[in-house]
Amino acid sequence: QVQLVESGGGLVQAGGSLRLSCAASGRTFNSYAMGWFRRAPGKERELVARINWSASITYYADSVKGRFTISRDNAKNTMFLQMNSLKPEDTAVYYCAADSPAIIGMWDYWGQGTQVTVSS
Repeated sequence: QVQLVESGGGLVQAGGSLRLSCAASGRTFNSYAMGWFRRAPGKERELVARINWSASITYYADSVKGRFTISRDNAKNTMFLQMNSLKPEDTAVYYCAADSPAIIGMWDYWGQGTQVTVSS
């Protein structure tokens, strides 16, 4: 079992920055690829960024490429999402998730989400 808790959301003006954290419980954190998703009002959930267990491979949605950076600290069981140059369209609830080691894309564990609001 892995429990995930996000933090760091809030209200920021366009052009500003936020850093989200995802704290994981359990000793097997470094077994999982991890990801950040978001769900904006009226829109489907979107995979924003993904990082493999060793942090050697990352993926970003086109909408955030060059502005967001995903990282992880396996020694501290924590994952991060540095968000720069924020836009109003980045407003959403952000969730961290742990990907299934057996089936890529079958996300096994989810956090409760943290709200990010970007004002224009």
